[in-house]
Amino acid sequence: MENSAKKVAQYLLQIKAIKLQPSNPFTWASGWRSPIYCDNRKTLSFPEVRSYIRDSFAEMSEEYYPGAELIAGVATGAIAHGALTADKLGLPFVYVRSEAKEHGLGNQIEGYFEPGQKVVVIEDLISTGGSSLGAVRALREAGCEVMGMIAIFTYEFKKASDGFAAGNIELHTLSNYSTLIETAVKSGYISASEVETLKEWRNDPSKWGVK
Repeated sequence: MENSAKKVAQYLLQIKAIKLQPSNPFTWASGWRSPIYCDNRKTLSFPEVRSYIRDSFAEMSEEYYPGAELIAGVATGAIAHGALTADKLGLPFVYVRSEAKEHGLGNQIEGYFEPGQKVVVIEDLISTGGSSLGAVRALREAGCEVMGMIAIFTYEFKKASDGFAAGNIELHTLSNYSTLIETAVKSGYISASEVETLKEWRNDPSKWGVK
């Protein structure tokens, strides 16, 4: 999977789904200052990339979670990728909202499923892990057996890994922050001198760049 992780990192950089700007940081919605911004929704606009992610998700699901009966995408970024993966595997699909609707049927999980079904959750991005773990809780509370989660990319934050461990959730990702930085240096996207800045941010993102 190492070569696959590098290929996904290359794709994300090529289509600018991930942007690295150590000298001109972004500001996230949370208020964090960050030298990196990830928008995996862009992957859907590139057929080659979209298909590679779909096929990789399907392969990982079959490898790590044989016997899966249902694919669940986390709204909104992973709905399309989850549906594509479910189609590839010939499995039913649902998606999980961040919270239940305030009108209509009040659903948080959209689509047909049955309690007891074995589910693989598809996510586009793992940052702190809060929304991803929320989707898992919703599925469990609905009676589903969550086998694990597969995501396109993870920042590898300790907060996320601790959260998944505490929730007893197995996580596999197509690529990750460490592989991305290595790939970015080799491709000339960033200089070797900028690597330390990127590593410092990942170690303590909430305080990085605070004056």
